[in-house]
Amino acid sequence: MGLNLDDKKAVVAEVSAELAKAQAVIVAEYRGLEVGQITELRAKARASGVYLRVLKNTLVRRAVAGTPFEGLASSMVGPLIYGISADPVAPAKVLSEFAKSNDKLVVKAGAMPNYVMDVAGVKALASMPSREELLATLLGTLQAPVAKFVRTLNEVPGKFVRTVAALRDAKEAA
Repeated sequence: MGLNLDDKKAVVAEVSAELAKAQAVIVAEYRGLEVGQITELRAKARASGVYLRVLKNTLVRRAVAGTPFEGLASSMVGPLIYGISADPVAPAKVLSEFAKSNDKLVVKAGAMPNYVMDVAGVKALASMPSREELLATLLGTLQAPVAKFVRTLNEVPGKFVRTVAALRDAKEAA
């Protein structure tokens, strides 16, 4: 049974709200996937904070009209699943990793604000480290000089204690 006008407006409004806070939209064809596989994909997407939904292309075209993702409308052909996220790497990672193990899921295109990507661009985006990994690397880089400074400061009293212990041992031996 099809959607009535109010339901269609609600879907367009929901997708528009997701697009307003999105940094990336990835589009994949899911033709031939079984329900269990799509459920597994949705669970992975939910864990990564990705809005993943099968939508009518005409409704998504209306939602992307006038947004920075408008260039993606030309790629909206066939049965598609849409991955939308505020983390630009997350939807690309989720869909690309799932496509590796499931031949029937085919990544078609992707978009970042005012930039449309082909399949190679989406794969390149998926190979990038996630936001959390980049923040952890940055924190480790920032923390390294401080940790080394603390170890250096700690070495002075340690060296003093070892020197005093060596003198004590030398006096006991003499």
